[in-house]
Amino acid sequence: MSLTLIALLGIMLLFLLILVQVPISFSMLIVGFVGIFYLSSFQSAVNMLTADLWNQLAGYTLSVILLFILMGELIYRSGMAQGMFNTAHNWVGHFKGGLALTTILASAGFSTISGSNSATAATMGTITLPELKRYGYDDKLSTGTVASGGTLGIIIPPSTVLIIFAIQTNQSIKQLFMASVIPSIILVALFLLLVVVITRWNPSLGPAVDKKPMKTRIQSLKDVLPIILLFLFVIGGLFIGWFTPTESAAFGSLGAFIITARRLNKEKILLAIASTLKTSSMVLFLIVGAVIFGRFLALTRLPFEASAWVESLDVPNLVILLAIILIFMIGGSLMDAMGFLIISIPIFFPIAMAIGYDPVWFAVLICIITSMGAITPPVGVNVFIVSGLRKDMSIVDIFKGTMYFLIPYAILISLLIMYPNIVKIFL
Repeated sequence: MSLTLIALLGIMLLFLLILVQVPISFSMLIVGFVGIFYLSSFQSAVNMLTADLWNQLAGYTLSVILLFILMGELIYRSGMAQGMFNTAHNWVGHFKGGLALTTILASAGFSTISGSNSATAATMGTITLPELKRYGYDDKLSTGTVASGGTLGIIIPPSTVLIIFAIQTNQSIKQLFMASVIPSIILVALFLLLVVVITRWNPSLGPAVDKKPMKTRIQSLKDVLPIILLFLFVIGGLFIGWFTPTESAAFGSLGAFIITARRLNKEKILLAIASTLKTSSMVLFLIVGAVIFGRFLALTRLPFEASAWVESLDVPNLVILLAIILIFMIGGSLMDAMGFLIISIPIFFPIAMAIGYDPVWFAVLICIITSMGAITPPVGVNVFIVSGLRKDMSIVDIFKGTMYFLIPYAILISLLIMYPNIVKIFL
């Protein structure tokens, strides 16, 4: 049996295990271990689980994930996310579609300290969905805005997806964070523009609310100022070079604890720690599974064979890139987007490098496509989160609401392909 055939059988087995609801991390671990055992020896497979994994997990790099997640959890448990919504509401709520605009701005604000799309969607949904319903906003627009706004959590730094991508491809976390800033701003602006256009076209979908006095608007800024300062200190310090990524995450967690101390009690702190450990463990297990599965693919030489085959094709590189994008879109719509990303990086990243694409640009592009998977059917995780908050709506109707927001994604992806230097403005 050829090595390529073994690799393809391994990938088929992996997806079969996922289909029967074996967790993605364990599916990759099982297939990788069995594959290494078959290709080499049982002792080699065991050594992979001991020495190699220890080398991967013993460094400080992975602590970045835990510390940034803790920062977001502390802000969430403190209730300061409500302050973000209130402030945005005071400033833009009186425009047509103002509460939808508020939701997007608050989601973007929470994303700067969250790094997670599901956490952003759940937090903002809890706060905004009752308000959107109370003011008579269209249900599809409301739920679509919350679910789509949540996707900003893995694009705006500190993004857990970009951290994982950096670790898997040996890139700089700092560079990926810096590269994602301009695309993040563009996507937020496109989301806002979309809501403006929709509500101008049909004002009944998003009626305006009463305009707040200037004094009230200015006073509400005190609710978001600590978070803005924390973000500027943590991410700005990383960009300027004051901190390493690990130090930045540590200062972020410490800063979050300081600004939320008066709002937290013992129970909320324990909940934040427990949730941080749960989420971090899930991510770390995904990385463990990816390491073992990646070693198996390396033994089969599938990534190298695929790269060589792609290089030999007599087609423009853009065609190959569009094929990769399509695969990520389909994969992200059929399974958990982060899980598919971790599975596919060992295969497609070498191909992209072989045909000459910039690794930083490719990482940001794939991160954006991955985030889009959270709102595309049939497995849009953000849609299911919103569905849990709006039990009176069908999944189908919520997906219809998110379809509006695929337009900004398509525009951003097109811009990145046509003008790849967008990601290098801050590099």
